[in-house]
Amino acid sequence: MITLIVREKLLALETELAKHSLLSTAVPTEQALASTAPFACDVMPFEQWLQFIFLPKMHYLIDNQIPLPTAISIAPMAEHVWAANIEYKRIIQLLTELDALLTQAP
Repeated sequence: MITLIVREKLLALETELAKHSLLSTAVPTEQALASTAPFACDVMPFEQWLQFIFLPKMHYLIDNQIPLPTAISIAPMAEHVWAANIEYKRIIQLLTELDALLTQAP
């Protein structure tokens, strides 16, 4: 049940990123994708981290029935990055909902 709700939130997040033209057509390099910095902030913008690291990993976990993380905190980074962009409010809201949903998961 939780995986279905998480998948819906992930798809809504992708839709919102596309709506605001935050999806990139250029895939980051393998080196960038291997970044160990939080949110790969040393090599890519936050929205690219969402698109190329977070979303694919979450879909992979769901598709392969691997347990989802039980404590995440992504919304604070979104709030920090997009503090001046009220048009991204829905994206931040979705990330807040995912944080809460996954933190409450058994």
